[in-house]
Amino acid sequence: MKSGIHPDYHEITIIMTDGTEFKTNSCYGKAGDTLRLDVDPKSHPAWTGVQRMLDTGGQVAKFNKRFAGIGARAAKK
Repeated sequence: MKSGIHPDYHEITIIMTDGTEFKTNSCYGKAGDTLRLDVDPKSHPAWTGVQRMLDTGGQVAKFNKRFAGIGARAAKK
């Protein structure tokens, strides 16, 4: 390996969404840093099978307003 071109590989602490934590080696941050996860296999819908609909800032309403007339325009032609 060439020296001086690889990132520092050190131990950090990972904190899962349920509060459990473990130590692992990573290039994230600096030695001893803590990484808090927002989504992990214990809380992600792909693994849990529980879906929830989040409409932050009215994204669904904005989408519906923007594309509401598409079917109507195609029918007029």
